[in-house]
Amino acid sequence: MASPTTSPGATSTQARKSTRKSKEPADPRSRVPRRNDDGRLVRGRKSRERIRQAALELFREKGFDGATLRAIAARAGMGASSIYRHVASKEELLIEELADLQEDAWAQFRKADERGHSTRQRVNHFLDVQHELLTRDRDLSLIAMRSTTKPDAAVSRRVLNLYDRTIGLLAEILQMGRKNKDLAPSVNVLEAANALFHITLGARIAWSNGLVSAEGCRKSIQAGVNILFEGLEA
Repeated sequence: MASPTTSPGATSTQARKSTRKSKEPADPRSRVPRRNDDGRLVRGRKSRERIRQAALELFREKGFDGATLRAIAARAGMGASSIYRHVASKEELLIEELADLQEDAWAQFRKADERGHSTRQRVNHFLDVQHELLTRDRDLSLIAMRSTTKPDAAVSRRVLNLYDRTIGLLAEILQMGRKNKDLAPSVNVLEAANALFHITLGARIAWSNGLVSAEGCRKSIQAGVNILFEGLEA
């Protein structure tokens, strides 16, 4: 039986398709044009940083309650409505600063952590790192602590959530200490972490209100930690 023939028109069409395919790039994603938004992203980050800086300045000058988003926007050099493109509330700005400090403290602690040290040494190291960061801005710590006296306020609940995060980090250190038999097996890790946190919080109330120096606050925290560990260590 004779082989089928192909018409010249069909051959020409197939050749054009083959030519088009050979010119197409291998990665189909390369055919999608890139969004020209790099400039907007950079400008957005710079605007956000201006807002954060303006908020910190006004928190110090007027207190948290006295610093409005409108005033923060004006200090940052933007219109009152423009600020909502970047932040939803001044509470968001406060929590963002506190959360960054908390995570910086944990990251610095982990970077220099010596797991061969005693649990008491490791806890003191973490609290020293945290104290060093917090004492750079006493007003910010004072605002956070005062906010917790208003339990119905949204910012109060968010600050308390950050406090719970710190308690969790302390519990992680204590848990390893109990696992390594550095602490008594009967130690309730969560209760001990709560006690350690409130030792630090009590010392910082006096410091943030200007009643003791930063070094005096650190020594008070260390003394409280040492007293507590007398009942924790194996």
